[in-house]
Amino acid sequence: MKDYTVIMALADFIPVILFAVAAVKLQRDLYFKMSKGAFALFSTGTMDVVFAGVSKALYKLLYAANICDFEALNNLYFPVISIGFLLSGLGLIGMLSYKQVENAAMCVVPPVLFKGTAIMVSFMIVGLAMICYSLGVLAHKLKRPSIIVLLVIDFVCSLCMGYLASKDFDKAYWNWIAEGINIVGQGAFLMAAIELRKAGLSKLKL
Repeated sequence: MKDYTVIMALADFIPVILFAVAAVKLQRDLYFKMSKGAFALFSTGTMDVVFAGVSKALYKLLYAANICDFEALNNLYFPVISIGFLLSGLGLIGMLSYKQVENAAMCVVPPVLFKGTAIMVSFMIVGLAMICYSLGVLAHKLKRPSIIVLLVIDFVCSLCMGYLASKDFDKAYWNWIAEGINIVGQGAFLMAAIELRKAGLSKLKL
């Protein structure tokens, strides 16, 4: 039996909301800097991450409220979020690699879904590394080292989440630890997105 509570499930929505707000801000600021293909990868990836987060939190809420044990929602989490981060990272790397010109399109074949926690965690870490690196490059161009610090915090928290993925999430204390780390990480990511906007990201010439 899983040791979930309604409060725990509701807390799971917090990092999802933080990430979603940050993703929307970045999409708005980066739209005209990306090729169509790169933006498609980035926007699809971020939507995947949000969907995965919502599915996990909703699963916990349904379980904690004794409504149902909707295991399919729980099983969606790792494959969808790992691919989401990977696609987002590829989109940002594409932005740095291909200048936006009229009718430009960068095509990348989405990776095939694999089973296995190790592969999923690897995809997630690689994707997050590409995201943090790309945004760090933008922060460097804007001469805002404080943003790089926020991105490092986000990445370190993500590495911790990858480690915690190997733990027994049926136990309440592992869930609370993971949620706390995730909130800190996504909070740092949102602050980085806000600071990038304040620094003039939308006007930056790549």
